Amino acid sequence: MATRAQLGPLCRAGSAGAEALATGGALSAEGPGRPAPLQDETLGVASVPSQWRGVQGIRRETKSCQTASIATAEKAAQTRKHVDAEVQTEVPVPISVPSVSPHDDPRLAAFLRRVEAMVIRELNKNWQSHAFDGFEVNWTEQQPTVTCLHTLVYPPAQGEGLHVTSVSWNTTGSVVACAYGRLDDGDWSTLKSFVCAWNLDRRGLDPRQPSAVVEAPSAVMCLAFHPTQPSHIAGGLYTGEVLVWDMSHPEDPLLWRTGLTDDTHTDPVYQVVWLPEPRHSHRFQVLSVATDGKVLLWQGVGAGRLQLTEGFALVVQQLPRNTKLKKPPRGETEIGATAVAFSSFDPSLFVLGTEGGFPLQCSLAAEEAALTRMPSSVPLRAPAQLTFSPHGGPVYSVSCSPFHRNLFLSAGTDGHIHLYSMLQAQPLASLQLSHKYLFAVRWSPVRPLVFAAASGEGDVQLFDLQKSSQKPTVSIKQTQDESPVYCLEFNRQQTQLLAAGDAKGMVKVWQLSTEFTEQGPRETEDLEQLAAEVAT
Repeated sequence: MATRAQLGPLCRAGSAGAEALATGGALSAEGPGRPAPLQDETLGVASVPSQWRGVQGIRRETKSCQTASIATAEKAAQTRKHVDAEVQTEVPVPISVPSVSPHDDPRLAAFLRRVEAMVIRELNKNWQSHAFDGFEVNWTEQQPTVTCLHTLVYPPAQGEGLHVTSVSWNTTGSVVACAYGRLDDGDWSTLKSFVCAWNLDRRGLDPRQPSAVVEAPSAVMCLAFHPTQPSHIAGGLYTGEVLVWDMSHPEDPLLWRTGLTDDTHTDPVYQVVWLPEPRHSHRFQVLSVATDGKVLLWQGVGAGRLQLTEGFALVVQQLPRNTKLKKPPRGETEIGATAVAFSSFDPSLFVLGTEGGFPLQCSLAAEEAALTRMPSSVPLRAPAQLTFSPHGGPVYSVSCSPFHRNLFLSAGTDGHIHLYSMLQAQPLASLQLSHKYLFAVRWSPVRPLVFAAASGEGDVQLFDLQKSSQKPTVSIKQTQDESPVYCLEFNRQQTQLLAAGDAKGMVKVWQLSTEFTEQGPRETEDLEQLAAEVAT
């Protein structure tokens, strides 16, 4: 609705009239010079058509495109000949089954009635028998003897007169590695050495050409493959250093090293072991033992460095006095560690072999501070909990049973193997295997009563305590000139394989006979009985 204001004739208005207009007030229509009052008026709607839409609607364009024409062709093929073939079996000949004479039926029935009670009685006996308890059918081919599968050597190391000081199988069981060094008297700190690895599953294996070779700045005394990384291996040197290599990168293999710091061992490292971290089971640390009396735990950190995380020291004054020991030379306070073995049932429990000849039961959970002045970036603790009856010389090797939490073996320079229980200091048995040193002993990973030992007379001896507790079941001649066998290891994946290294610089891989790889029906029970006799 549109409105329009009508105004009357205007006369000259004074200031009062202007003020009234400014304020919107209505002036009276009466009287001269006053405008008429405002009024509303309704008008029609005004429409203004848009010219823009009409112009835009007229302007139109049409476009199109066409691809190039596609050429098509049709072809046909037909074979020129065909062959039909048919095969027909011979006409089956019916097999005649002789009919049973009806006259035999009564006699057969009488026989079955007569033997029924006897057959049921024998079946009940068999059902209650334990003769085949634990028996498992093995369809693999039986191996009657122990045979040598491979003789592995590295000619440059042999040419320098180096010994094989340690062997280790990787987690897949297909790669065996060895360390070259020297175990006889002398200063081998500046002797260049090697770590070699052979992949036994590789086609065209050359026993004189390792799959990987790593040079070390000093004699390598021990090796241990990583539990889950097939190419990572830790080693201990004569200089006291601990190194970790990646054998899959032989051109630049070094991953971590301890370096020569106050934390580093000051004597040769005789054994290294990989241990899972307590809070991260997928991550591992390296434990090292040396004749300087320290047991150290290392963790790989950035910049290729092994950092000390925990440490232990063996001090004479803090040894448990449950066994009479020889008095150490004056001035000596530390006890040199030569070997270590961890329990398969308690990850914090381990056994140490010592230069003094006595094994020590130790614990990673020990809290007592070690009374030593040896420099260290972490507090050193005293781990020993029990001292066992000593050998007649240094202990070079210890091995915990994978089938019983309380049993372990030790081998010493007195030529004896001792079988101990964790529950008492005196050994269960003492076996003299050699008139020379014994350098290594290992429990079988599959036979509870089988173990192997490496002797200074060039033999690898296999014991089966189920057959004899006094003499070896098999004695294998590793070296013909009676050069010492320094190390051996069972293969945990391919359990029929055993590797041994000697002073001639050779590693021999032996395939064991089935009598050493197949567990007997009552073998575990016999081991339990043996351990129970020790505990009483």
